[in-house]
Amino acid sequence: MKRKAPGSFLFLMPSVLLLLVFFIVPIILTICFAFTNMALTGAAAKSLEFVGFQNFINMFHDPDFRISVWRTLVFLIFSAVIGQVLLGFILALLMKEKNVTFRRVIGIIVIAGWVTPEIVVAFCMVAFFSDNGSLNQILGWFGANPVSWLFSFPMVSVIIANIWHGTAFSMMVYQSALDDIPKEVEEAAIIDSATGFQIVRHITIPMVKGSIVTNMMLVTLQTLGVFTLIYTMTGGGPGTSTQTLPIFMYNQAFVNYQFGYGTAISLVLLFIGIIASLFYMRSMKVKV
Repeated sequence: MKRKAPGSFLFLMPSVLLLLVFFIVPIILTICFAFTNMALTGAAAKSLEFVGFQNFINMFHDPDFRISVWRTLVFLIFSAVIGQVLLGFILALLMKEKNVTFRRVIGIIVIAGWVTPEIVVAFCMVAFFSDNGSLNQILGWFGANPVSWLFSFPMVSVIIANIWHGTAFSMMVYQSALDDIPKEVEEAAIIDSATGFQIVRHITIPMVKGSIVTNMMLVTLQTLGVFTLIYTMTGGGPGTSTQTLPIFMYNQAFVNYQFGYGTAISLVLLFIGIIASLFYMRSMKVKV
């Protein structure tokens, strides 16, 4: 086999350097800073010291951290798993084998939320859920009193906003996977008197489970990192009612200027993402 010229690797050096500077080095620094008292205010700002696991000990004794973990799990389950993943699958299933015009119209409506920048989505949803917003205007047509959605139901509001913003990605992933299922398999099941639910459970889901696993991991990791949407809509409030881990991390690092504590929180967030991904992959090994 002919060997590649040593100089050919020089063409990869710009990509390697960019990856090293903007990805590998920040990860290493994050891990290092998580075990220090790095801060911009107070006595810790004058001298950087190694504190071991003290940031993590303080974190797990902090009631605000525990509340943020719970808020993050609620947001993740209802926004990603039940919202984007399930709704995306249902939309893809309903659009399967429909005419081109129908698929294009529904696709444009759903994809519009996905291609819109997150900050724009947040402002649109603030306008929709505000006291004088579109939702209360619609409810007013039916004689209902206006509701302060962002104050009375803040978590529901940000969950709906994130579902609208991200469902299109899941729909496109499932739509592509469903189109690859051989029609002969489903036709044989119909001849054997299988119901629609049985076809979905015993044929469709097993044949697209690879796409399901991949999509659930990507959506989970994306949802765990949602910051702009929540911070713009509610700022993590009222109180701590929508303070997920990214919001809590931001407040500690850039509001309280406790960078060491903030980077420790980011490592916990990363660990949750890894655990969730492993759980998805393991659960899909079970026979459906």
